Amino acid sequence: MINEQRILNEFLELVQIDSLSLKEGNVAKVLVKKLEEIGCSVVIDNAGEKANGETGNIIATLKGNKEGKKILFSSHMDTVTPGIGVKPIVDEANGIIKSDGTTILGSDDKAGIAAILEGLRYINENNIEHTDIQVVFSICEECGLVGAKNLDYGKIDSEYAFILDSGGSPGEIIVKAPAQDVINVKILGKTAHAGLEPEAGISAIMVAARAIENMNLLRIDEETTANIGIINGGTATNIVTGEVNIVAEARSLKENKLDVQTKHMVETFEKAAKDFGAQIEIDVNRAYTPIDVSEDSEIIKLAKKAFSNLGIEGHTESTGGGSDTNILSKNGIEAITLGIGMKNAHTLSEHIAIKDLYDSAKMVVEIIKEA
Repeated sequence: MINEQRILNEFLELVQIDSLSLKEGNVAKVLVKKLEEIGCSVVIDNAGEKANGETGNIIATLKGNKEGKKILFSSHMDTVTPGIGVKPIVDEANGIIKSDGTTILGSDDKAGIAAILEGLRYINENNIEHTDIQVVFSICEECGLVGAKNLDYGKIDSEYAFILDSGGSPGEIIVKAPAQDVINVKILGKTAHAGLEPEAGISAIMVAARAIENMNLLRIDEETTANIGIINGGTATNIVTGEVNIVAEARSLKENKLDVQTKHMVETFEKAAKDFGAQIEIDVNRAYTPIDVSEDSEIIKLAKKAFSNLGIEGHTESTGGGSDTNILSKNGIEAITLGIGMKNAHTLSEHIAIKDLYDSAKMVVEIIKEA
């Protein structure tokens, strides 16, 4: 069906192009050329300027030759650290592709990119009729969905979007994903000499400790989580710490539950500060809104039919993570995330089954056929 050697070679090529967040310029140049060779019209938006990065999002369009739903495929170009100098290894004995163990692999999300490119080539080479197809290769997904948030939506007219960026094997359809609040906290105590007159100080660290001790964190319920992720403060052991900065988050599949959890965290910080006589500054930012796609929606039916064509059972799942899908959905595009088989993403043991890479490309082809 697809050219398996070609997609394998292309995936190996892509993961060896360094593309940390904000540093996607080199891989973008390669992808623009590949998309143009396929026959797409290609533009790069100004998201890179807004994010102070090397390039913007790639937006490509392959004009269709039949009526039907305009569809969009998307994957992100950036990778996490350590992602410089990736040396992929094809482990044929175990049927996987992995890194040499000193870096990530980058299947998150270059497996998605390779699958999209191979799917487009296949329909061209086999003269398969299709509707208009758009492709978005985004920047800076890994550092807060920055590319999707700054995507030029005036250039997007697709009705359905399929984001290839989940760890399940092809067949996985993510229909529920959480909203997230990012909570930045600055606690201002009072410095004093810790040996001579500690009672003259107000320890910002003690304020933070009191707040965190009294806070409901980690797994709140099956739909809600919360975490204290970053704490910075203190300059020396002989100084009562006057300032602590904290970054926390809360997530939930239900925005009303998220509101309750965030309120609890804010009020707990505020109470601790009041108890110690400290000052506190809190900023809450809703980083993204939730996804909740109906099981009966046409996009789910389309995806399941595509999987059925491949002899794969499509199944819906929820996730605790955010993705570009959240942002596309917020901007009025019906969007779902699809599994492409990347395992242990963001770790030195990241790998992907070769079969999942092939099936991801076949999935793209069948979605195009069904649209």
